[in-house]
Parts: sequence; structure tokens; C-alpha cells
Amino acid sequence: MTAGPAGTGAPPPSGPLAGLLVADFSRILAGPYATMLMADLGAEVVKVEGPGGDDTRTWQPPVRDGVSTYYLGVNRNKRSVALDLKDDADLAAARELARRADVVVENFKPGGLARFGLDYDSVAATNPAVVYASISGFGSGPGGRSLPGYDLIVQAISGLMSLTGDPDGDPYRAGVAVFDVMAGLHATIGVLSALNARHATGRGQHVEVNLLASALSGLVNQSSAFVAGDVVPFRMGNSHPSLFPYEPLPCADGDLIVTAGNDGQFRRLCEVLGLPELPEDPRFLRNEDRTANREELRPLLVERLRTRTKMEWFRDIIAAGVPCGPINTIDQGVAFAEEVGLDPVVVAGEGAAAVPSIRNPIRFSATAAEYRLPPPGLDEHGAEIRRWLAEGEEAP
Repeated sequence: MTAGPAGTGAPPPSGPLAGLLVADFSRILAGPYATMLMADLGAEVVKVEGPGGDDTRTWQPPVRDGVSTYYLGVNRNKRSVALDLKDDADLAAARELARRADVVVENFKPGGLARFGLDYDSVAATNPAVVYASISGFGSGPGGRSLPGYDLIVQAISGLMSLTGDPDGDPYRAGVAVFDVMAGLHATIGVLSALNARHATGRGQHVEVNLLASALSGLVNQSSAFVAGDVVPFRMGNSHPSLFPYEPLPCADGDLIVTAGNDGQFRRLCEVLGLPELPEDPRFLRNEDRTANREELRPLLVERLRTRTKMEWFRDIIAAGVPCGPINTIDQGVAFAEEVGLDPVVVAGEGAAAVPSIRNPIRFSATAAEYRLPPPGLDEHGAEIRRWLAEGEEAP
């Protein structure tokens, strides 16, 4: 395959995916998140947008310098070209981009790109080595292909909302589009797996990911409770169905999450709290005993925790080797990541266009993630990309 267009003045990528060209026909979250992760790791990503741009450009507030922070959060390290697929010249450019790409990512409704000759079969006919990833809401089968694939709908249909909220309250969605993010991760895993298979066969393949399948996989122990145990889980607020303590417990000035996940941790927790007799009580001897008798155990723990602040207990309980943590706001969460040395905030790009962003979570010992380009303006690189596609294989 060929390298992508140059010309921005940014240094060439050198990460573990350097040399790969990704044609990104996706928008909103799942696809753009997947392609951003690839771009961070060195892939050259060309973001193809319609004349109106990615929907998330208008999803505001909040904004930074007039640009939606939603859009900024998942589009760094990319170059943007606006192509109207109903225009013959633009469609020809889109087809040429797909012909040259190592990877194509799209999240149109299943079959939606066929009328433009940009579906997998059409692209693979001229580019048999292409890894073509399709992300949908409910798959490409006859029962799911026409259904709208919004994360909130999948949170409802999958059962996640039935698990989220107080036992006697209303179902709630998660505070972030968790299944869009999971689907983006699954798409990335699928693409990298197919690229590895291509090393052996020389041929690409069609990778399909859908939000509902990602949701059912991501529900892990809860979906397993039903399919393996014939148990339908229910809302338990912040409690865990299989562990106790594993939830917020009130201290003098607020709640502290305490997660004593095994007998040794529970014993150490009780020592810190000054309750050494509890681990010897038959009601609380094993995890299954503590879980069954949580209504008796909880007030005994809370009585002690209420005597001090959550941060005082946090320091002592953590020092004893028992996982715990305060319930933070986002700013406090970022600050804590800084405190423990994770350096969570990076700057994408340079100069006036640079944008603060959250670090790619993967660490490499030899081929680090890079933050070469800020999220692009609509069609910011359109001229150079069109010229590159028109002039031939070599990048200008």
C-alpha cells in the first residue's frame, strides 16, 4: 500500500502503525474513536466528511474556541477532506482513496455505501488487500440492518439500563456512550487482527462490529448470569450482586468506595476500622457469607466509617492494601491521574491550533503514541488530499 498525503508540516508518524493508510468514512463516536486510536499509533488517517461535516461538530455546548469539545475528543491526528458523494468528481476521489487504503472504516447503515460503489465488495474488487471495517447498531442481517444504531437505544435494548439506578427507582443510562466506545475498541481489535492475518494471506477481509453485540459482550458477568445461570440480574444501585463490601459507604463528609474483593482484604479492612472480630463471625467468614448477610454487615462498617472523613479513611485503608477511592468529579479524576503520575493530558498539534486532549491509554516501551495533529477543521486538508488522489500514488 501507499503512504498518505503529506504537506501539513507535522513530522511523519513513527508509531507501531506507521505506514498504514486509513480511509475514515465514519462519524460521531464509535468509528472516529477507533480511527483516532489508530492515528495515535502512527496510521495516516484521512477523515472523509460530507459537506456539512461530522455531526458532532454541532454537538455543543461545551466548546473550545467555538468548536465542540465532543468532536475534539475523538478526532486528533487526522486530516479532513469534505466530499459530496453525490458529486461525480468527489465520488471518484472517495473511490480512489478507498482503492489506496490499507483500512476503510465506515458506520453508514448496512448497505448504505453500496449505491456509491464504496461497499466492501466494490472496494475489495480493486483493492483485495483492504481491511474494511463496518460498524452498525444491530448488524447487517435482515432483522437488524434497518434499525437506528444510537448508543442510548442500545443501552436500553441490551438491558444495561435495567441494571443502572436505584432498586426502586427508574432505569438510567450510563454517563457516557459506553457501547459506542466498546464498539470502537472492538473495531480496532478486529482491524489489527485482520491486518495480522493479511501478513499470511496477502488478502484483506470484511470486519463487522455492532453495538448490540459489543453490549452483550461488555455486560460480562451480568449477561453470563442469564445465559449460563438462567438468572435475570436486577438493579442494585451501587451494590454488587456477588461481592460485599463493593460499593460506596458513608464517612463523616461523604461516600468512599470500598472494595474488599477477597477474605484477606476484608480482614485487613476490619483491622483498619478497629473491628477485628468481624472476620471471625460466621455470618461474615467468606465472601458468599458477607454477600448473603450484607444488610447486617453494612451498618457495622458504616458506624466506624462515619467517625472520620473519607480522605482520612482513604489514606489508611489504601495503606493497608484494600482498594478504595473517593467519588470524584471529572476534574478531580484528572487531577488524581496527574497525582499518581499518569500524565493524562497531552497537547495535540503545535502553536495556536494546539488542543489539549486525553492521552492514549496504551503505553509502549519502544513505539510511543504521538499527538502530531490537532482535530482538523472541516476540509482543512481537502486541497492537498484531492491533489494527491488526482496526481498518482506518490504523496506530494
